Amino acid sequence: MGWVLVGALVIGAGFAGAGAWHGHRVEAHPLRAVRSGQRLVAVVVGTDDPKAVAGKPFGGPKVMMRAQLVEYQLGGRTVQAGGAVVVLAPAAAWRAVLPGQRVEFRGKVSPPWRPDLTVAVLRAEGAPIAIDPAPWWQRVAGRVRRDFAEAAQRTLPADSAGLLPGLVIGDTSHLTEHVQKNFEESDLTHLTAVSGANVTILLGVVLVSMRALTVDPRFGAAAAALALVMFVILARPSPSVLRAAVMGAVALLGMCTGRRKQALPALCTAVIGLLAWSPNLAVDAGFALSVLATAGLIVIAPDWSEWLIMHGWWRIPAEAFAVAAAAFVVTTPLVIAMSGHLSLVAILVNMLVEPVIAPITVLGAAVAIFACLWSPAATLVLHCTTPPMWWLLTVSDRAGALGASITLPTGTRSGLIAAVLCTLVLFALRPARRPPVGETPDG
Repeated sequence: MGWVLVGALVIGAGFAGAGAWHGHRVEAHPLRAVRSGQRLVAVVVGTDDPKAVAGKPFGGPKVMMRAQLVEYQLGGRTVQAGGAVVVLAPAAAWRAVLPGQRVEFRGKVSPPWRPDLTVAVLRAEGAPIAIDPAPWWQRVAGRVRRDFAEAAQRTLPADSAGLLPGLVIGDTSHLTEHVQKNFEESDLTHLTAVSGANVTILLGVVLVSMRALTVDPRFGAAAAALALVMFVILARPSPSVLRAAVMGAVALLGMCTGRRKQALPALCTAVIGLLAWSPNLAVDAGFALSVLATAGLIVIAPDWSEWLIMHGWWRIPAEAFAVAAAAFVVTTPLVIAMSGHLSLVAILVNMLVEPVIAPITVLGAAVAIFACLWSPAATLVLHCTTPPMWWLLTVSDRAGALGASITLPTGTRSGLIAAVLCTLVLFALRPARRPPVGETPDG
């Protein structure tokens, strides 16, 4: 126990020192000395797809893209400096930019929007001056994503066509405003972001298929690893996607082995490794929510599910309710602190839609493959997605129409109060420990 404590202190001190060093580098970055509104010519490499943002506050349709700064020209001087930046640009000219592309453009400097390791926000003025080709794997991934979206738009209604790519690979560029509003109202927005659930479902299908074909377990593991790499490339290897891949693999480990004593150290190792690889995740809300949800799945959900089964619930609804309730309870404090939004029907809604998420994910992955190989097969599989997509959209529409959400104050105080209340709920609902076989409760 003493060595564990010493190790925790050493790791904590190491991360504290590394965090202070990264923070100092950002504060000392040359761009921080440039006054807001100053024009310059910047060269960046995109790290994620451009995402649409509300155009009204920014004077027209805009996209936001995270990127790594390569250099910038200011006052006849070229400064070569790295660092994470956010590019805000006109949607029409920047929508087709792919991750990995080197882009040169004119723009203005603005302060960062969030207290993270972002150096600055660069507001692009017009189209890029020059764009280099993206790496071949990003071009392939871009073609697959484009063919997937086009096949869905040709075959499915507008709401389903915009939602399906978001559910499978996190592509929300065609998501309709109506569906987005319903998902926000009913706490289903996590379904349109690449999460550990996507990875868990896909890896689970691969492993089960390999087992059904009586393939050597080593080849099955290799096939699952290959599928994971392909999915990460398709969904873009950004920090959020890699975090989802690691968390999904950890969750799958916990569910496949049923050994939480192994899954918990794996989760801790994954968190430490991800923070070492990308310190910016320490202030990433998505990362925190993913870790909490995975921990709830491993630690809380199995006991709650077993308790419900012992009290007469069928296994499938018991497991669905336990997963939804555990994820809701452990993530609610952070959600309230960030957004002040609390849905009163979140557990029920997530429980109702949970059975169709796996079929949609698997069928959608098949569509993504067939869309660029053989269009008729993609169309056939898309028709198979119609019933589960109808159910998901119907539940979200009915839940959104209820208006069963509460607006609370945001901030640390609200989050801490919610955390205390959720802790009391967890303590009150903890299942009673059963005595060992052959031993009475009295001992």
